[in-house]
Amino acid sequence: MKWSLEGRAAVITGANQGLGEAIARAYVEAGANLFLCARD
Repeated sequence: MKWSLEGRAAVITGANQGLGEAIARAYVEAGANLFLCARD
């Protein structure tokens, strides 16, 4: 990754599939702490 989210927090909705899942994976690789919301 070219960018770092080390020490940052993010809330991602719809993280169980599709775009939300892809964003969650990218943020984790960049070092972010996540709170994920999903339907199931």
